[in-house]
Amino acid sequence: MHQRTIACRLIGACAVLAAVLAAGAASALQLITTSEAALPADHSHYRGISRGPTVAVVSPLPGAGSIKSPLHLKIKFQPHGAAKIDVDSVLLTYMKEPTVDLTQRIKPYITAGGIDVEDAEVPPGTHTLRLNIADSDGHTSTTDLTFSVSK
Repeated sequence: MHQRTIACRLIGACAVLAAVLAAGAASALQLITTSEAALPADHSHYRGISRGPTVAVVSPLPGAGSIKSPLHLKIKFQPHGAAKIDVDSVLLTYMKEPTVDLTQRIKPYITAGGIDVEDAEVPPGTHTLRLNIADSDGHTSTTDLTFSVSK
């Protein structure tokens, strides 16, 4: 009888562990699909001086070399003066031809302080994202982020 109880507890513990692992795997956000990554690159560049919010890419660090997926996508926003970040103005675009709007995918991860996606699934390759943002005074900023994901 004692062995049967131990066996039942072990089976129960394995079931709980399997559920936790499955939930963790399911929580990764598919930021870029394989078919989107296969689109031709959009080589347009943005240059300009802006009084808009400061955008700081925390992760993946620019120049970090090849990284693994899922990756941590973390970008901080800093308004200037008395202005506040207009969260509804955030636009994240995958720079392909045609461009791919990723904004709806990351919307739950956007705050006035930035974007924080802990597990973003991205296929192997080099990827460029363009972030557009505005503050409550109407000032805008545009930042490009390029990173490479290894297999």
